[in-house]
Amino acid sequence: MPRRTRNVKKTDQNKAWNKKRTVTKYKVETKDLPKTILIVCEGQTEKLYFESFPVLTLTVEAIDLGGQATLKMIESTAEIIKNSQKEYDEVWCVFDMDVNKGAKEFADFDNAIEKAKIQTPAYKVAYSNDAFELWFYLHYEYTDQQNLRQFYYDALSKFWNINYVKDGKKYAFCLEIYSLLEKDSNASQEEAIKRAEKLYEKQKHLIHHAQNPVTLVYQLVNFLNDNSRR
Repeated sequence: MPRRTRNVKKTDQNKAWNKKRTVTKYKVETKDLPKTILIVCEGQTEKLYFESFPVLTLTVEAIDLGGQATLKMIESTAEIIKNSQKEYDEVWCVFDMDVNKGAKEFADFDNAIEKAKIQTPAYKVAYSNDAFELWFYLHYEYTDQQNLRQFYYDALSKFWNINYVKDGKKYAFCLEIYSLLEKDSNASQEEAIKRAEKLYEKQKHLIHHAQNPVTLVYQLVNFLNDNSRR
């Protein structure tokens, strides 16, 4: 049987409608979705500070649990994750230990850190002893003395020319702490990281509550910086 053909005018041979259609193969580029991390804090100061980081490749969800006991925070974090519609790539818990509360606080602090480790996946803990404000203090000076939190409150009052106890924990001020530290020529986040790491390296062999002064906030800060717009 002769092959079927079609007649095409010579003048129509180069018309677009008459050209043979071919499948064009495009290279499909895929991009990883930004990671989503959950930061569970025991106070407003921490929540607003971490939310202020200029992250680019990360979605940060920070929650203030309003001063819950440390062990209770781990339990509450598990409930938050269980009831959330989101998938978190990392979970961080941020809390400190009040030395003045004594032995019960020591046990609660240690148990909270250990319980965080056995979650699936494990929660990371940016703990501080005696206060979260040690992290701010280290932007200005190094100390390896076992100071109570009032020492840091007084120092920050001097550095920032405010009454830290009265005004330093107000929403409007907490919202500006990241920017304040970044703009202050006397403060250095880079030095704070080095100082905090030095404190931890000297004491990491000790049981958690005996590490004083210490703040692992620098580890979370490093992680946020790795995902920032800097």
